[in-house]
Amino acid sequence: MKFFFPEKFSPQHPQEGIIMQPVDATVKGQHYAELLVKNFSEEDIVLDDRCPMPPVDVWMVASDGERTPLTTEETALPCVPLLTIPKGETASISLAPWKYSLFSTYGTYDVALPVVRQGPPIETRFTYYEVGTMTQLFRTFISKPLLNGLVFIASMTPGYNLGVAIIILTLIVKLILFIPTQHAMEGQRKMQTVQPKMDALRAKYKDNPQRLQQETMKIWKEHGVNPWQSCLPMLIQFPILIGLFYTIRDGSVLALSQHLLYSPYQHLTWSFGTQFLGLDLMQPNVFIMPPLLMVMQFFQMKLSFAISKKKEEKKGNKKGKEAMSQQEIQQRVMLYGLPVMIGFFALKFPAAVSLYWGVSTVFAIGQQLFVNRRS
Repeated sequence: MKFFFPEKFSPQHPQEGIIMQPVDATVKGQHYAELLVKNFSEEDIVLDDRCPMPPVDVWMVASDGERTPLTTEETALPCVPLLTIPKGETASISLAPWKYSLFSTYGTYDVALPVVRQGPPIETRFTYYEVGTMTQLFRTFISKPLLNGLVFIASMTPGYNLGVAIIILTLIVKLILFIPTQHAMEGQRKMQTVQPKMDALRAKYKDNPQRLQQETMKIWKEHGVNPWQSCLPMLIQFPILIGLFYTIRDGSVLALSQHLLYSPYQHLTWSFGTQFLGLDLMQPNVFIMPPLLMVMQFFQMKLSFAISKKKEEKKGNKKGKEAMSQQEIQQRVMLYGLPVMIGFFALKFPAAVSLYWGVSTVFAIGQQLFVNRRS
């Protein structure tokens, strides 16, 4: 094992002195760098209060290696001085307050800890790089509308509550998507209706894939079935879910989200209220949201499969049950697998994202009940 993983299995030598390194050597544009300072020396590190400057000296490094010192009097967040790093301890230095004043340009930066000592200076380097086209498009069409929508709604709620804003935004999104979601649910119902015929075709033409495809297309056309139609709600939901996750993670501190805010909200003096019904919406919730979302998702899936189950019970014959066996296996995987997956995500995602999914699921349950009654 030592041959394959020399760094992990080789003898560890005790580190000495003071070590500073970035958490990430490359930082995505509009994010912020973070430094770790490890004090392996025999004494505490004592630093001066340098506010409004960061605890480190900063240089912009040109392509030819020339360094230009950077200074500023502006911070996006209040400057908190780092005065002492005890021996044997590790301190974290967030450069978030200087995100727009010192690090607004893409390129390479050197930072040095201003400690007087013998030996080489305590320096490290990191690079800001411009995000790719896909990230820019995602921010433009998903992250920005979501964040600015939350800001607009929260600005009209007591305490600028993020939870209330998420509920209202979720309902607005669901109403906008109501018609395509309704069509998708109708398509799912049609797919369940023709499923026995599909299973019969698979058994009949199991050795003739080309004929099976032709007959399948014929049945779909006859019953007006579009197999992709039923996937539409999930395809729409997940970009919004991912966008909300990044919006909560990167945009909840509005002072650090100027690049995502539209011009009317560039100079807000308030921040989101992140407490909602006893939940900290910025942190994952372990005991309430995961089991609650799993139960709701299970109920929604149960409703979505109710039509085919009723048709099967009406037939009540052994042959019918055998014909539905493949469909039942697929439905069983979805019935139990999707709730477990959602519950796992809820363990990892901030409670704000779980709140969005919960409200969205309640809305979907009501819509599914409406479709089932029509059927």
